[in-house]
Amino acid sequence: MPANTSYEQAYSDRRFWRKLSVHASAAGRQVLEKALWLYYAAQSPDTPKWARRVIYGALGYFVLPLDAIPDFAPLAGYTDDLGVMAAALAAVAFAIDDKVRQRARDTLDRWLGANAAAPAPHASSPADARGAHIG
Repeated sequence: MPANTSYEQAYSDRRFWRKLSVHASAAGRQVLEKALWLYYAAQSPDTPKWARRVIYGALGYFVLPLDAIPDFAPLAGYTDDLGVMAAALAAVAFAIDDKVRQRARDTLDRWLGANAAAPAPHASSPADARGAHIG
């Protein structure tokens, strides 16, 4: 899946953490988990540059406010985001190892509780959000 450079350029860590913190309850655990898998895979030094481009393209689509299906649409709002992330995950599946999955799970468990539905994570700034999950 070639990364769309406009989406890739739209990505930033700040936008990513803001989107997660503001829209967590609406997006749900499944969308958050996939986004975090991609995020942590992109942070891995073992992930090749081409795969990072695919990941940043998908995450760029996720953070942009204008989607094919608006995120605030009931029931369907994040289906396009999840579809784009699923395509990216298929392309970079080799980079989603146990360490990436565990980091995502740990982050979600801190934010939502081990078995909770998705209340929004609380962070006063993107830096606080990043600091809360790096480990």
